[in-house]
Amino acid sequence: MTCNLIKLLMLCILFTSCVTGGNQPAPVAVSNPIQISGTNQDVVWERVVDTIHNYKFGIARENKLDGRIETEYKVGANFLEPWHGDTVGFDNRLESSLQSIRRRAFISVTPVEGGYLLGVEAFKEIEDVNTNLSTAPGGATFQQDLSLRRDLNLVQDHSNPVGWIPLGRDPALEQDMLESLQIAFSK
Repeated sequence: MTCNLIKLLMLCILFTSCVTGGNQPAPVAVSNPIQISGTNQDVVWERVVDTIHNYKFGIARENKLDGRIETEYKVGANFLEPWHGDTVGFDNRLESSLQSIRRRAFISVTPVEGGYLLGVEAFKEIEDVNTNLSTAPGGATFQQDLSLRRDLNLVQDHSNPVGWIPLGRDPALEQDMLESLQIAFSK
């Protein structure tokens, strides 16, 4: 009895969140790049890195001389991970819940007169799942053909590594990161 009640409650919560998710106002587009005021490059750089860390991205490379920060790939958060900010919006959360999506961001910090220009480029990729039996789980097994060979290594590795297909830029994540950067520098 309690199990059915819990299932009914979960369905109500799911349908309620689906209905209310579509009534949100359209986000206001922020220009990319944005201009912020600041004179100390180290302070600006650390605030940008802190904002990136708020999205749970790891830093792959950063170069202050070039003004470029590159994040590591991060697997997209699903509905059960609301504390991860890399997946922005209901549609992207649903997509990341149903299939493997990963994202990567590039942030540029360019000095200009009176401050800095901060640009964000976020890219999204979907996992390329090969459906061949030889690369399925357990694909590194004995060979299927029974021809007589003197090969002592009977176990084969996967023929094709699992890859990723680029889906282009992720404007929702870019806009959200730019808004967070504006908030960080307005304090």
